[in-house]
Amino acid sequence: MKKNYLFLFLPVCFFISCAGSKHLSNQPVHQDAPFVQDYSIKYLNGDNGAVLEKVYEDRNGVIKILSSKGLLHTYDGEMLYPGQLMPDSSYRPLAHKNLSAIGLYQQQFVYADDKAVLSNAWAGSLYSKHSIGAPTLLSGGENFSFLIAAGNKLQYNKDSKLLWEGSASGNIIDILYDGTSKRFLILTNTAIFAFSPESKNLSELYKSDNLTCFALSNEGKSIIAGTNNGWLTIDALNGKQLGEINRRLPCTTITSVADLGGNLWFGSEQGTFMLNKDGKYNYYASKRWLPSDRVKHISGGKDGSVLVLTDAGLGKICFKEMTLAQKAAFYDRQVRLRHIRNGFNATLTRMKEGNLSTGFMEDSDNDGLWTSMYLGAEAFRYAVTRSADALQNCRESLEAMERLYSINPVKGFPARSFERHGFEVNDNDKWKQSANPEWDWKSTTSSDEAIGHIFVFSVLAELVDDEAIQKTAIRLMDSLMQHIIDHDMYLVDWDGKPTLWGKWNPDYVNARPLGVGDRKINSSNIIAMLQSAYHFTKKEIYKDKAFELMNKYGYLENLMWPMEKVGKAPGHADAWSKMLSEEWNHSDDEMYFLGYWGLYRYAFNDTLKAKYKDAIIDHWKIERPEKEGAWNIFTALTGTNEFDLKEAIWYLQEYPLDMTSWRVTNSQRKDIDLIAPNFRGQSTKEVLPPDELRIARHNANRFTLDGGDNGREELSAGDIWLLPYWMGRYLGVISATDAAK
Repeated sequence: MKKNYLFLFLPVCFFISCAGSKHLSNQPVHQDAPFVQDYSIKYLNGDNGAVLEKVYEDRNGVIKILSSKGLLHTYDGEMLYPGQLMPDSSYRPLAHKNLSAIGLYQQQFVYADDKAVLSNAWAGSLYSKHSIGAPTLLSGGENFSFLIAAGNKLQYNKDSKLLWEGSASGNIIDILYDGTSKRFLILTNTAIFAFSPESKNLSELYKSDNLTCFALSNEGKSIIAGTNNGWLTIDALNGKQLGEINRRLPCTTITSVADLGGNLWFGSEQGTFMLNKDGKYNYYASKRWLPSDRVKHISGGKDGSVLVLTDAGLGKICFKEMTLAQKAAFYDRQVRLRHIRNGFNATLTRMKEGNLSTGFMEDSDNDGLWTSMYLGAEAFRYAVTRSADALQNCRESLEAMERLYSINPVKGFPARSFERHGFEVNDNDKWKQSANPEWDWKSTTSSDEAIGHIFVFSVLAELVDDEAIQKTAIRLMDSLMQHIIDHDMYLVDWDGKPTLWGKWNPDYVNARPLGVGDRKINSSNIIAMLQSAYHFTKKEIYKDKAFELMNKYGYLENLMWPMEKVGKAPGHADAWSKMLSEEWNHSDDEMYFLGYWGLYRYAFNDTLKAKYKDAIIDHWKIERPEKEGAWNIFTALTGTNEFDLKEAIWYLQEYPLDMTSWRVTNSQRKDIDLIAPNFRGQSTKEVLPPDELRIARHNANRFTLDGGDNGREELSAGDIWLLPYWMGRYLGVISATDAAK
């Protein structure tokens, strides 16, 4: 859908803004339609002494779990707020029976104790006596007949009549009824047997070692069998194995298998996974999805969910259709509820195992940067939707940004953060008391704060048609850039010394060899910052300084240096350059792309703009394997028709709704292709989906396979997700939907 963008007249400036950024006809557009979003509701086992065995959901949506201490049911629970497994007393008489088996028959619960197969459905009329002892397994056949098992013994009963009994060569693990062939299949560790109710014949269908679980698939034509080392397919008619055993899996120790709606689901000792049509797996592991990774049983939920029973509780994996606009609304609510600290976009931290009620919002060295990115998202949202809510969010976060400049005594110098006096006991060397004794401010501000500030001040000045916001943004931009000019291209702290990272002076920048990333990033950022300041203030000093740096000191050459030539410093380089270039710096990627807004959009002339476009696309090509949603969307601002929109949408759709920093582990997986160690830190041939990786900001390596901290933090979607989405909406490469109008 085409958007109408406004050209804004700024009374404080002498130009017409270029806010009318319209979608270019040659660029692709994602039409925002509903997609399937997965998320998990967890139910924790409150009684650690209860061993969980099986889980089922009946036609009424009731979930029951058989445990060593009787029946359990789910209580409470929603996404991010786990429920519990509680003793089930809904049918009082069942609490007095020694239930030993559970199953579904005609989508109704059926149980077995040491006397009979019974149910509360069908008016309680099902009560079929047996004499096998305490069966652990049951399966219903035709006309309320049941095959039950205890150990290696089997009985086939109907209406309290014993129709057949026998035994298998080995302990029986599972039973299922094959409605197509009207027979029962019986699984042991070493074989699959078929029992015909008509002929009363028990025969061996398939023999193997280390069988652990099985399920019927392909309309009953195939048996999927799990083992201790992979899974295999067996022809259900003749018992022949079809193809090789599958071991290219997230985990090869299979504990449960189910065919749910034509999709094969596998439980393992390291989570659960679903086979896709392309042969790859959707992997659900860690406490993002499950109470524990040790899966005991999998079954299907009435609403299309997947019930994954683990040794620590139940994970109900749900699937809901939503649009990107609806997902944005979800994240927006999440941010406003738990991530706004004094107007800053903050992390909820120090949580106990993901319990949201136990955390608090903590200051960060990068409060200004993370807030700049969230504030940018809200500015784009306002430009697209004219939302009064987005405008108010802009005001509140801009107030926090503004106070970074006024809370410390150094003119034009932004603090990293501020907090009430005495609350920050760490990093005391960074924290200084302000003139107001109630408040402290954080010093040592770095270059990534500076580029973040200039980025968002530019976006606000250009796109938000509120005079007070525009004036404040331009004033703060001017103040920061004048400080840098006045201090010889350094960011100078309270002690009169440059901060460790706030250095754009040629003596520092050009001391780095050309192949060292800091030479390129500092050059790119400062030119973008100077161009932005000139664009909105028209002060010639900013333009003159930019051309001086480009023409006299080679900053244009620096920023145009090909990304493929960025690497480790040569042996003769100084120690600092070697330290800076030990590995690819993903924080630099973040700084580059934030800077590209001002570098390209406010270029002094078309010749430079064309060069900048080449530099941006050159960088994007290096980043393509990461499928980073933000970098792909930022690249679209150049007007190029190739910026991996499909991958950007994949990133936005696949990002988990649960932003908790759960510990995830992928390095053990056998279904991924590891590659040799390299400078960029790319560990696998293909990047994994966001919902299988740790939660991380854009400055992290998306090829990091393991990480997280057991639910200690909930990160904000404000910078991680809302920025690329709303920027994509503003640039017109993501369409609106009815829900967003």
